[in-house]
Amino acid sequence: MTDAPPLHQGLHRRDYQPDATGPLDGVRVLDMSRLFAGNVLTQILGDFGAEVIKVEPPAGDTLRGWKTKGVSTHWKIYARNKKSLGLDLRNPQATDIFLKLVPSAAILVESFRPGVLEKMGFSPEVLHAINPKLVIVRVSGWGQGGPYGQRPGFGTVIEGMSGFAAINGFDDREPVLPPMYLADGVAGSYGASAALLALREAERPDGKGQVIDLPLYDPLFALLGPQAANFRLSGQPRKREGSRSSNSAPRNVYRCRDGKYVGLSGSTQTMAMRILKAIGRDDLVSDPRFATNADRLANVVELDAAIGAFIGRHDQAELVALMEAAEVTVGPIYDISQIMQDPHVIEREILADYPDPDLDLLPMHHVVPRLSDTPGSIRAPAPALGEHNAELLAELGLDEAQIAGLIADGVVACITAAPAEDAA
Repeated sequence: MTDAPPLHQGLHRRDYQPDATGPLDGVRVLDMSRLFAGNVLTQILGDFGAEVIKVEPPAGDTLRGWKTKGVSTHWKIYARNKKSLGLDLRNPQATDIFLKLVPSAAILVESFRPGVLEKMGFSPEVLHAINPKLVIVRVSGWGQGGPYGQRPGFGTVIEGMSGFAAINGFDDREPVLPPMYLADGVAGSYGASAALLALREAERPDGKGQVIDLPLYDPLFALLGPQAANFRLSGQPRKREGSRSSNSAPRNVYRCRDGKYVGLSGSTQTMAMRILKAIGRDDLVSDPRFATNADRLANVVELDAAIGAFIGRHDQAELVALMEAAEVTVGPIYDISQIMQDPHVIEREILADYPDPDLDLLPMHHVVPRLSDTPGSIRAPAPALGEHNAELLAELGLDEAQIAGLIADGVVACITAAPAEDAA
């Protein structure tokens, strides 16, 4: 058992809610995806009551191999509320088992390179012939068509080619990729919404299932806003501006006297004027250089210098208290150790500790979003490879001897199979 660091102390300790239900209770999801985007998508559906069946190869979902000190924390969090069925889909017997599950499913999620699902014998035409109301979500890097359709599509490349990296960072340095799985996370969130939109259509009396083409590229590009329109109007691509905003000023990260940082924003006229008064610069309120948002943007270097000088004379806690008393939008720049001890995070259970066989207690994020009448829940921890084989295969009419034979023949995979390799 891994020793838990003291930073988890203070988080609320919650038990799993195995009997909880949600608005997606009764919706079965077959998840054939690998890595992050598909797992985010189905984790959201699972949190709100869907029965998510991870159909895993003998080595397990690739996410199992993303480890911190030997523990696959990504898997533990993004596979919560899921069941695991280990199938070697290269075997015709496994293919038959999978196809027998399709009639009971409402949604199927896959993340193979375009064309691979067809080669496996599971084309949308085949699946819809079995289950006409099935919603099929196809996650890929670039989409099911187009010149880049067959390219590998990891999020790193998407984050570069979408325009994100070009505007992230400082103008006198190289573009900066995000330090997390941004393209995958955005696509997974969009994908959950898309699946429910299609499910709504399929559930109409005359509705039918459909295919959702979900590239990593499109949602991230959409999230970046009106860059194309702005470029056409101005003729200039957006530059990297560090923590400043091209839309409003002041907005930046400022260093405090104790070496810590705060983030501050004055996105409205009222707030901008309030900030100038809070830093004791009433003279700047009437200064024509800072009269309007356009004026402040044009003179942002001078504006930042005035604000930064004031902030630099105060320690972080003192500065935050002073600004909050003046009703200014400011906050400390946190790392995860500070987040885990923040009273707001603790009280609202944005993070909570759940029992875990490897870590004793595992901090996990709350179900997002929060519904008042039909809330989601964390009902079960992430499954071991093939943990639900017996349950799901028995549903198809197989007895214990038949299941044991399938395991012996390598058709069905379980925890005794080779584990996924650690991610490089």
